[in-house]
Amino acid sequence: MKGRRWIGGSLLRLGVAGVALLWALPFGVLALWAFTRAWYFPDALPRAWSIAGWQQLLSWGSQFRAAFGQSLQIALFTTLLALGVGIPAGRVLGTRPVPAWLRLLLLLPVITSPLAVLMGIQGVLIRLRLDGALLGVVLVHLIPTIPYMALVMGSVFARFDRGYEAQARCLGADPWQVWWQVTLPLIAPGAAIGAVFAFLISWNEFLLTFFVGGGRVLTLPMLLYSLLQGGNNTLVAAVAFLSLLPGWLALLGASVCLGQAIGLPPTEVQEGES
Repeated sequence: MKGRRWIGGSLLRLGVAGVALLWALPFGVLALWAFTRAWYFPDALPRAWSIAGWQQLLSWGSQFRAAFGQSLQIALFTTLLALGVGIPAGRVLGTRPVPAWLRLLLLLPVITSPLAVLMGIQGVLIRLRLDGALLGVVLVHLIPTIPYMALVMGSVFARFDRGYEAQARCLGADPWQVWWQVTLPLIAPGAAIGAVFAFLISWNEFLLTFFVGGGRVLTLPMLLYSLLQGGNNTLVAAVAFLSLLPGWLALLGASVCLGQAIGLPPTEVQEGES
């Protein structure tokens, strides 16, 4: 019996290690390329190392700073607007009977081709003189982010006990106090997850930015695309590696916040286990 458990545990650890290796392998290769001066096939490792790509990347004349700043602005504004629309939409989806066709309609921007969506919205943005503007890119990034946010918040509000709000109102709280002191703390973990998804979708979006930005709005995916045409793999790897950091930090921050939000005191855990 102990032998079977040992074999099962070993296989489980081996499987976890294999999945972790498959996950980390592309990032490891990317990190090597970011410090490489010469790496030729079939060498397993680079022949020469260099930090020239990082020096070029962080120089004052580099486009990286502008691209990073605009990507951050667009992703943050998109996330805030998606929260502003997705939370009330999620409350309706989670607390009221909504026809199935209406839920499917909400998913249409996600399940249809982005090019088909662009054909319609680009004409509207041109008439509003938002084509090639930062605001136009933010608005078009809301197309894929709002459905995700609304669905996440819909599942949060489906398990939300509105009795807490009723009790707060009975105790004399006004609508703002009910929202700020009761509703928001209860939905905060779900809102954090939805915000991370919205931020990552906007941060990595290329096609919508390419068409609506018109070459005047430079984001990190746009910069990566232009650098790939130049064939400088070291510089491309450095930009790609830095573009991963905000997403990882957002996921780490959300994980820490969620851990604190749902964590139980050690005494309660021990009592529950006993």
